[in-house]
Amino acid sequence: MPDATRRVAAFLIAISVFALDRWTKWLVETQLTAYDSHTVIPGFFNIVRSGNPGVAFGMFAGSSSRTHTLVLIALSVVAISLLAGMLWRIERLDSPSAVGLALIFGGAMGNVFDRVRVGSVTDFLDFYAGTYHWYTFNVADASICTGAGLLILSMLKSQRKHEVRA
Repeated sequence: MPDATRRVAAFLIAISVFALDRWTKWLVETQLTAYDSHTVIPGFFNIVRSGNPGVAFGMFAGSSSRTHTLVLIALSVVAISLLAGMLWRIERLDSPSAVGLALIFGGAMGNVFDRVRVGSVTDFLDFYAGTYHWYTFNVADASICTGAGLLILSMLKSQRKHEVRA
């Protein structure tokens, strides 16, 4: 596949992730009140509405200062810029890496959009088993984690190829 086609496909993946993330967050924000909980699968999965002023897994959520939010936005914009640059130079990437970076890029854009708009990120997917809850997350977070997984698999695959050749 030509690099230009791969580049367009990667950016379409990122835009699709951003659009799906925005749509699902809009649904949650317009249909649920704060801290509502709707059981989807009893004992395993709820849809809730919560705001996360921190980053992944609620890290740094304790600080509500304007400076804290601005620093998170600035760092996120830098990360998004680097991801866009890496995707633009797609000829250097294998397919799993390109898809992984596109998923991370789209997810990062979704979460930065929230942070710029309201100072926190809307989370709503709540998985649990009994009293053990995973951190509440959203489509952007799931895309970022999936993309990171693809990058790790790609690196492991590349490492095995080099070991076989050696």
